[in-house]
Amino acid sequence: MLEDIRQISNPLVRAITSGLFLSSLVTIPASAAIFLVNFKNESAYKFIFYASIASATVGAVGGLASGKSKSEVTERPIVETTGGMDWKDWRKFVIDRKVKESDSITSFYLKPLDGGTIPNFTPGQFLTIQLDIPEQSRPVIRTYSLSDYSRSSTYYRLSIKREPTPPDTIAPAGIASNFMHDHVHEGSVILVKPPAGKFVLDVNSSQPAVLISNGVGITPMISMAKAVSLLNPQRHIWFLHGARDGSLHAFRDEVNAIAVSNPNLHIVYCYSRPNLTDEGNYQHKGYVDVDLIKNVVAPEMQNFYGSTDAEYFLCGSPSFMDSLRDGLREWGVADNKVLFESFAKAKPKKSEPAQDPSQEHDSIEIVFGKSGKTLSWSPNDGTILEFAEANDIYPDHSCRIGVCGTCMCKISEGEVEYAQAPTASVDGDSVLICISKPKTARLVLDI
Repeated sequence: MLEDIRQISNPLVRAITSGLFLSSLVTIPASAAIFLVNFKNESAYKFIFYASIASATVGAVGGLASGKSKSEVTERPIVETTGGMDWKDWRKFVIDRKVKESDSITSFYLKPLDGGTIPNFTPGQFLTIQLDIPEQSRPVIRTYSLSDYSRSSTYYRLSIKREPTPPDTIAPAGIASNFMHDHVHEGSVILVKPPAGKFVLDVNSSQPAVLISNGVGITPMISMAKAVSLLNPQRHIWFLHGARDGSLHAFRDEVNAIAVSNPNLHIVYCYSRPNLTDEGNYQHKGYVDVDLIKNVVAPEMQNFYGSTDAEYFLCGSPSFMDSLRDGLREWGVADNKVLFESFAKAKPKKSEPAQDPSQEHDSIEIVFGKSGKTLSWSPNDGTILEFAEANDIYPDHSCRIGVCGTCMCKISEGEVEYAQAPTASVDGDSVLICISKPKTARLVLDI
């Protein structure tokens, strides 16, 4: 009972409940004893009355002081109540518009609920959002690429694909994407963190850029194409996109409209299984691959620019990007000229044997400062994030592959090693726990 009272967050309610509880513990046994011994003794009843008052007072004071400390309670993220360009943490945004873009993709236009200003972003960046989904025990955090661009942002646009149940599996359909499609409407409020991400295009560069996508991977490419067309329209951009057919090709008219106003934006659409109604809406039947780049894009690039040297930006399914990365490398394109983004694990450039931290230390101690837990880690426990979750510690996270930076936390003592180089920017005194393991015998984290 005392532990239940400690869980009450409202101090006034906790004080009253604690006072009544202690008062009842004193008065009920005392009253029963007096009734059995001498129920006509008025002095005894006065004693019970004053004892009840005193015990209630003591209980109330104790209740005020006995609430759970911050270190004992799983805290919800701080939500900023005022807007501005210095926004750093979770902030409430309202869905201003909801627009269906294709059979599987819907756009959500977000404006700050506080009416304040919002910073512009670099084309290619993403937003991190938090959703309170009723059937989920904890808030669900996801990252989605920004799919629009303007000189001065007054809203953000996220274009989200409804993720179905994967074929030949019992895995559930996309929790967040289906919730956004089915339950988030105009007027709904969600929590948002500022734009982030390093998969970005330098708008001021003069070097040609080849934007290659399939499916919902088109979203950051629209942002890049719009930004260049607005701010550096002399730069040549090739926009390559693959879809099964026209029903699943989102933003076709929007990208075509950009090309009309910018003759240096060159469009190549590929449909793998076009319908009869798609005639005239695509340039090639099949898939976007390196042969297409060599046979179509490279000659045009040589004609317009006098060279085939370019930057390549890839976004789409992991298998799609793996194939393109391998093909571009074989064609002679340097790895540093190929930028890609995926919130699923893509094939690494080359496999390297990972060092086992346990070979250096008999035991590794991880201190989770905010949670008040000190635990012993072994290599079989996986990443620091996996280890935390296995011990009922649930830090914020999303991608689990070092892309989004949501899991970044401060490291007070010790060192870590990464299973792969982080894609997200990491502060000097911080670590991404989703792709790291402890390296030193003792590690202290601000979790």
